[in-house]
Amino acid sequence: MVFAERGETISGGNFHGEYPAKALDFLSIAVHELASISERRIERLCNPSLSELPAFLVNEGGLNSGFMIAHCTAASLENKVLCHPSSVDSLSTSAATEDHVSMGGWAARKALRVVEHVEQVLAIELLAACQGIEFLRPLRTTTPLEKVYDLVRTVVKPWIKDRFMSPDIEAVWKVAKPYIDKYQTEYIPESRPNSPTAFSLDPPASPRKRVRHE
Repeated sequence: MVFAERGETISGGNFHGEYPAKALDFLSIAVHELASISERRIERLCNPSLSELPAFLVNEGGLNSGFMIAHCTAASLENKVLCHPSSVDSLSTSAATEDHVSMGGWAARKALRVVEHVEQVLAIELLAACQGIEFLRPLRTTTPLEKVYDLVRTVVKPWIKDRFMSPDIEAVWKVAKPYIDKYQTEYIPESRPNSPTAFSLDPPASPRKRVRHE
């Protein structure tokens, strides 16, 4: 495996891909939990009996559906089917020559889709939370959250009446992701274990010059 960004390769004879397949299956399940919890928070924001805010975070509920469809979108993106482990679904290939396959490739593609869905659900929650703040003005939340609110409002205006929400979801995640990446880089150290077969692609350092002591 070659990791160009890290300038590192890891070699080994583990040709059966079930090990990374299982790791990616567990990754999908773990990341999915973020969307599952986020969807519950969206429900609490949209439900007037729980939030004491207008139903679905919009005025004139009879004429506007507000965040109702957005909540349905978040619920449908919960990845329940995608989180079914690929590594348990071996298929016979090559005329039964390979009678057990890892499904590692599909596990990787599926994990990527789960991450993309989670990003969209979190973006919907961010939009819903900022919309909820609109109904509580002139009260203000904490300083950090006000900065998040201001950041969202640079790309998405408050929800006054129904409009196509997909551009809002994409815009809010696009503006928030650089801050998430920066936080991950600065505060979340990489916990990857060292491999005994790993080596760097960087050119070797020049040998030290021998110093003659007279």
